[in-house]
Amino acid sequence: MPNKQGYYVSGNTAEGFVNFLSSNTSNFHHHIILKHPSYKIKTAIMQEIICEYENDFTIEVLYSSVGKEFLEGVIIRDKKLAVIDERIAIPNLNGAFELDLTLFFAQDLSTNISEENTELIRLTQQAYNHFATGLSIHDDLETVYIQEMDFAKADTLFTNFITSLLGEVPKKEDKKPTITKRLFGTNTKDGVVNVVPEILKQLNTKYFLKGRAGTGKSTFMKKVMEACHEYGYDVELYHCSFDPKSVDMVLVRDLSFCIFDSTDPHEFFPKSSNEIIIDIYEEAVTPGTDEKYAYEIENLNSRYKSFMKKGIQELKQAGEIIQKVEEQFIVDSREIEKVKSFILGRILV
Repeated sequence: MPNKQGYYVSGNTAEGFVNFLSSNTSNFHHHIILKHPSYKIKTAIMQEIICEYENDFTIEVLYSSVGKEFLEGVIIRDKKLAVIDERIAIPNLNGAFELDLTLFFAQDLSTNISEENTELIRLTQQAYNHFATGLSIHDDLETVYIQEMDFAKADTLFTNFITSLLGEVPKKEDKKPTITKRLFGTNTKDGVVNVVPEILKQLNTKYFLKGRAGTGKSTFMKKVMEACHEYGYDVELYHCSFDPKSVDMVLVRDLSFCIFDSTDPHEFFPKSSNEIIIDIYEEAVTPGTDEKYAYEIENLNSRYKSFMKKGIQELKQAGEIIQKVEEQFIVDSREIEKVKSFILGRILV
């Protein structure tokens, strides 16, 4: 049955702007790249494409790392088609077609917004710098827990989990599995956002991975990914939008399960019997560690979060500039319809 799936392929992180589009559309025939200064105009066109196809195809909606009111792309996998914002376009996309939307709109674009763009770049880079500082402090927090880890117990916990997960699952010997990289949230002008509840609704079994910084949650999930991949199953790998080298979720649709980092800032708790907690702290960390290092932990937590807040504040200021720029543009439904008709008639025939 046709449905919609939403996620992010781009994010604002401690390593700067990251973009995982390529792993999601590597075998596509069409990439329609929308070019225009206005995010809301490009979003309106994507929404029209969604309305056109959502009753007949599964639609993948790419949420925007700019803000909640915008979209970054629409994917129709059955048609091997992606309609995307130019900000996530990368070189050598298959069937790339750049669509200059200014050719369809009668609006005067003579207003120079170069100063605004320069300020946007400055504010965004400052946000990335703050996130990077926060990550370096977070690394010190990880050290506190690493020294109290029993890695043998952590390995046993993983082995038992994989046995219960894949013990009776047949291997797909004749299939070359894929690994698709995404994010389930990121840092935006609206704050730290995620679509975890939306993703969980799509699956039968959900594992809530608990722990602390440095207790190996990401390593645990990377091992889960590798095991499922070895069994021949396609894997969706959701990276951390704080530290994109880390993993926040592994999802296998053919097995209708996911396991995800269920700690702050995306902490959730089970509400049904098919939602299960796995707690690495309880199973593999010296009891009393939180209490033993309480002062140090509180200090490091407070410091790293202060830099995260500073970064978010920079993105909020950038968002105010974006809003000011967007006020110059009008979404004309007739012109949006013209663009949609062009896409459907000229490109998707």
